[in-house]
Amino acid sequence: MNKKNNWSRIERMKKTLLILIFFILLTTSIGEGIYIWHQQNGFNALLTLLQQKPPARRTPLLAYDFQNLRKTKFPVTQINLGNVVTSTSTYISRIFYYSVPVKPNSNKLEKVSGLMNLPVKPGNYPVIVMFRGYVDQNIYKPGIGTQPVAQVLAQNGYITLAPDFLGYGQSASPSADPFENRFQTYTTALTMLSSLPTLNKGLNSVYDGTMSADLTKVGIWAHSNGGHIALSILAISGVTYPTVLWAPVSTSFPYDILYYTDESDDQGKGLRKVLATFEKVYNTDLFSPPRYYKWIKAPIELDQGTNDHEVPFWWSDQLDATLTKDKVDITYNTYPGADHNMLPNGWPNAVSNDLQFYAKEFSK
Repeated sequence: MNKKNNWSRIERMKKTLLILIFFILLTTSIGEGIYIWHQQNGFNALLTLLQQKPPARRTPLLAYDFQNLRKTKFPVTQINLGNVVTSTSTYISRIFYYSVPVKPNSNKLEKVSGLMNLPVKPGNYPVIVMFRGYVDQNIYKPGIGTQPVAQVLAQNGYITLAPDFLGYGQSASPSADPFENRFQTYTTALTMLSSLPTLNKGLNSVYDGTMSADLTKVGIWAHSNGGHIALSILAISGVTYPTVLWAPVSTSFPYDILYYTDESDDQGKGLRKVLATFEKVYNTDLFSPPRYYKWIKAPIELDQGTNDHEVPFWWSDQLDATLTKDKVDITYNTYPGADHNMLPNGWPNAVSNDLQFYAKEFSK
């Protein structure tokens, strides 16, 4: 009996031990499986992460590169006449307004003001769109940089339009981004050209049909940085408007802005920092006008003073050579001893040459 009981206990212990061993083995297998599953999923997650493309870098200013601006359709906005600023026996100056998109292809529009000059006598007159050079906002008044020539043009039977650009005159504020601010001059100028068909409606509202624009005869006049804008929009738009350029900024971007950094209080330190950030994201070649001068179709008169310290005469020498190589119809006039504003002795000859150039081109 005792032997039998002992044997039963041993059998129960064996069974218990076997169950325990099985449980340990089962637990170990499950644990290893869970561990391997976690490891495998972690590896797969890491692999998936490595295979993912990094988020695309934001490049909103590519909308302003020359290739994209060339494909952009600029709106036709109404040119409206404002108050008379000056009225003389030979010409009238008055404010005008139109609207420009805040960005290429944007439906949001902002107001731009400008100064218009007209002959006093009723008639149907050719139009000259004028682009000024750089002017500090603290001293800016509508017409600075263009008005002396504009008065002569109006006295000789032309209607002139000189936009103030965003941030100047009564115009809306420009972009806070310094490079977009710069590129908005292109969209402002291109919208000026696209909106010219509305000019006669604006004139009719004030002059009852006695003053009109001959839109078959449109020209451009530009000085200094305005010349940079004019060259850029001639390339982008492909228009054939006869164009006069006085000492245009015609060199490559961004050298065309770095050249003038010695004029700033910090010697350009701030601008170089912003430019360094810009160049990390963008290829500056896409924004450099000389790469696209071959697109220009308009006849050009280039006027340059040989004593110009703002735009070196050799920039215009190179521009003449480049445009000639690209088979652009260009006439190059130099004025010995004349400075950036064609003073002291080049101004009368330059304006006389401009009048002859427009008369010849509009008679074709």
